[in-house]
Amino acid sequence: MGRLRALVTAPLRGTGLDRLREVADVEFDPWIEHQPIRLYSADDLADRLAEASADLLVCEADECRGPVFEQPIRVVASTRGDPTNVDVAGATAAGIPVLHAPGRNADAVAEMTVALLFAVSRHVILGDRDMRAGTVFTDTLPYQRYRAWQMAGRTVGLVGLGAVGRAAKWRFEGLGMKVMACDPFQPDADCELDELLASADVVSMHAPVNPETTGMIGAQQFAAMRPGATYVNTARAALHDADALVEALASGHLGGAGLDHVQGEILPADHPLANLDNVVLTPHIGGATYDTEVNHTDMVVQDICRLLAGERPHRLANPEVWQ
Repeated sequence: MGRLRALVTAPLRGTGLDRLREVADVEFDPWIEHQPIRLYSADDLADRLAEASADLLVCEADECRGPVFEQPIRVVASTRGDPTNVDVAGATAAGIPVLHAPGRNADAVAEMTVALLFAVSRHVILGDRDMRAGTVFTDTLPYQRYRAWQMAGRTVGLVGLGAVGRAAKWRFEGLGMKVMACDPFQPDADCELDELLASADVVSMHAPVNPETTGMIGAQQFAAMRPGATYVNTARAALHDADALVEALASGHLGGAGLDHVQGEILPADHPLANLDNVVLTPHIGGATYDTEVNHTDMVVQDICRLLAGERPHRLANPEVWQ
């Protein structure tokens, strides 16, 4: 049959990439290295597979559906935790296994959660702004303006106890915080949402977005939080009602918020969130570490090697194909 060929349009890194090159000739063309970025449509990706005579496809953000599955590929490996760029049902109908990398960015997003919490609670952005503008000493001293409660001894409530929630949990515990968690699918979660909201000084969102969780934190839930509480969301903005969040922040009921995601990825310059000093915003970069790339490379390449050896992959999005 000759040596296998792999088309890789995802960023891969580390020894996992070396391992892939041992089992296949790799055409390595990650989307993230292009300026401007280059993402393939399904038709373009199918043409690219045909051009490369590829047996294996490793992708991250390209549209993988329809004509892609008409190519003679043996596997599709999406480096995402949830392979949302792949039509998994279409791949299943075509008999093509879909691999993915759950938890690839858990540590990275947990670190961003802690970073946002401190940026909000210790007024890091405002202090930086004063230093750059030369407005440190005005009618008040910075020691007066930026006093805050320390996190040690405070209570943090985790909404969702999956890979990221667990990675955040031990970090918060290491800061000396008491940790509560609610998650109906995790037996070691220790409370219900209502109890968490009423008790936590910090509410940190780590739930997936689905019909049950979309908009789960609205006006009623924000009102139920402790006065002065901090809200942190490094998951998805769809978990909360943005208008209700703005109202809770502007009224002073919430002490602050740290958000790594907004609906549509871009926040208009005149959006109320952009004009609140007790809000810190980052552009969905929680998982943007080189370590995330190393992690997902190891995960998908290990499973590609298992599949080629006739073994069941550990992270298979459509196990019915294997059966």
